[in-house]
Amino acid sequence: METQGDNMGTLNESLQRLEARLEAAASLFERTVAMIEERDGEVRRIAATVDNSREADLEKKLEAAEQQIAELRAQIEAQPEIPAKAARKTISASTAQFLSKQGIALENVEAGALDAALTGLSLEQRIAVKAQLLRAGVAG
Repeated sequence: METQGDNMGTLNESLQRLEARLEAAASLFERTVAMIEERDGEVRRIAATVDNSREADLEKKLEAAEQQIAELRAQIEAQPEIPAKAARKTISASTAQFLSKQGIALENVEAGALDAALTGLSLEQRIAVKAQLLRAGVAG
């Protein structure tokens, strides 16, 4: 029977040590939670400061961009317009030859006649011819 009593005594001692360790762990946990809560306030203050400084930087950049846009608009408005007659009036020889074969005079290119003349070409070729004519100022 004494062995059973010794086992009970050992078990009680083990439980008491475990209880002491759990109390120490709980105390440490409570201190850790308190420290985290203190630091959380610091982190929030730091985050708010960073957010405010970033917002101020973005506002400065926005103001600078708006000022630059206003300056560019003023420059565009101050530039004199280029008269239509000063535009380029030449086209490549191949385009001129193609149009003349279709019976279209370069002096008076009409959209309907141009479209009719270009029907045999692929879409990409039609776009290229029309773009070249627009750059030359022949078609509008």
